[in-house]
Amino acid sequence: MTTPNFTAGQEAEGKVPALIAWALFILSIPSANLFVLVGMVVSYVSRGAATGIPRRHIEAQIRLFWSVFWWTVACWLGIAISIPFILIGVGFFTAIAFGLALLVLHVWFTVKSVLGLIQLLQDRPI
Repeated sequence: MTTPNFTAGQEAEGKVPALIAWALFILSIPSANLFVLVGMVVSYVSRGAATGIPRRHIEAQIRLFWSVFWWTVACWLGIAISIPFILIGVGFFTAIAFGLALLVLHVWFTVKSVLGLIQLLQDRPI
């Protein structure tokens, strides 16, 4: 894929919504993941009008959200399945493993969002 060349003063449409969405993604952990939902709304609403590098970032935000969403669902299902086994004494370590996987997933989401924001600020594709 080629990246568009912009002359001085010319910018691709959609950079501000992409910046806002990355910032909301970064703030998702302290907000109990409420801001990530707002960030998704911003991404979906601005996707049609965005062009160039901001469009690629918005598409990356949507892909990141859905991949993390489904992995989060899988981790919570693993924890839920482990709970009855904890009662009989064999599910403790699997529940801990799924909990740690959930923690790693949230950290990965935040790091990926910070890197995306940095790349967008530098007008680099993701």
